[in-house]
Amino acid sequence: MEESRTNLAWDVLLDLPGAGAKHERLTRALRVAVRSGRLPAGSALPPSRTLAADLGCSRWVVTQAYTQLVAEGYLDARVGSATRVRWTPDTVPAPSDADRPPAPQIRFDLTPGVPDLRAFRAPGEARRSATRHAGRRSATWVSPRRADTPSCAGS
Repeated sequence: MEESRTNLAWDVLLDLPGAGAKHERLTRALRVAVRSGRLPAGSALPPSRTLAADLGCSRWVVTQAYTQLVAEGYLDARVGSATRVRWTPDTVPAPSDADRPPAPQIRFDLTPGVPDLRAFRAPGEARRSATRHAGRRSATWVSPRRADTPSCAGS
């Protein structure tokens, strides 16, 4: 029988210190183990059921931690295959403020529940607008009685 060349990272001791939910502590512990090199790139992590049994927690805790680390790019998970460490120190460059483009100016405020105040006039603005409008109309006002219509008084 051929010997497996899979690098299993099952023997890494995980310490789950600190406060917070257990899946967050497990995520933090695995992230530290990967970044410190205790879990090298390509190592296979234990199946979620096995790790959950070893830690004395539910499988959900382990799957949540694995899912978060996959989303962050630390792990690579495939159905029917082991979850493996994908992260290496040179795959994630350190972000610097000089390399970061300036934040775009917000054009629209899409905060839910906040009205667009441009649709409302300031107090007194409606009166001022009506006065201005009436002033313009008075300069071009034409009497409803026209000069070419005969009046009733003279008949």
